[in-house]
Amino acid sequence: MIHQQAIVEPGARLAEDVVVGPWTYIGADVEIGPGCVIEPHVVIKGPTRIGSNNHIYQFASVGEATPDLKYRNEPTRLVIGDNNVIRESATIHRGTVQDRAETTIGNDNLIMSYVHVGHDCVVGNHTILVNNCALAGHVKVGDWAILSGYTLVHQFCQIGPHSFSGMGSAIGKDVPAFVTVSGAPAEAKTINLEGLRRRGFSADAISQLRRSFKILYRQGLTLEMALQRLETMFERAPEVQMLIDSVRASERGIVR
Repeated sequence: MIHQQAIVEPGARLAEDVVVGPWTYIGADVEIGPGCVIEPHVVIKGPTRIGSNNHIYQFASVGEATPDLKYRNEPTRLVIGDNNVIRESATIHRGTVQDRAETTIGNDNLIMSYVHVGHDCVVGNHTILVNNCALAGHVKVGDWAILSGYTLVHQFCQIGPHSFSGMGSAIGKDVPAFVTVSGAPAEAKTINLEGLRRRGFSADAISQLRRSFKILYRQGLTLEMALQRLETMFERAPEVQMLIDSVRASERGIVR
């Protein structure tokens, strides 16, 4: 299953059924779980742990050291979960000791061509990072978020669950859960209606989120006034609470 022209360093641990294509390099401190396919011309360095049933395409660079000038070759990690697709020429860097010392990719993600995931990022589950999307260091991406092509995300930003960015968005502040943003700099446009419908959210939940978006963004309220109004909504859906929590958790301020 390992092509004779691949280089697998002593100390690398690969499950018996891992497929490795020619001219791929796998470093000594790399662990790859069962069912993974590593195409030709991939570079994987460690410490890196890759779970099960991942497919990594040609010319991807996975687990490389970060170019962050603070990095001094400390032992840091990359951890990737299960069932991810990492397409051509994507770059995913390990962490730094100034943060968690770990970059983390969850499960069931699609990381498309030329995407960059910087040091210490945390990418959740079921996300889609479209071609040429770039995450600077320390970015957190919530479950089911979709970042369209050429989206740029500033350091330390948080991208909320079920959010969406339009093509070419430049995100410099936090994106709340369920919100669609676009533009450079990015501005909030609406609730991610199409994504919520596709994922089976109830009509009542969607209606409450639309109303909540208007309170948060369209009524001229201060952020604190809008949050207080949302928190007093009678029998609000749990999705509205998730929206509130994502705004409350913001440290950089939210996209407005």
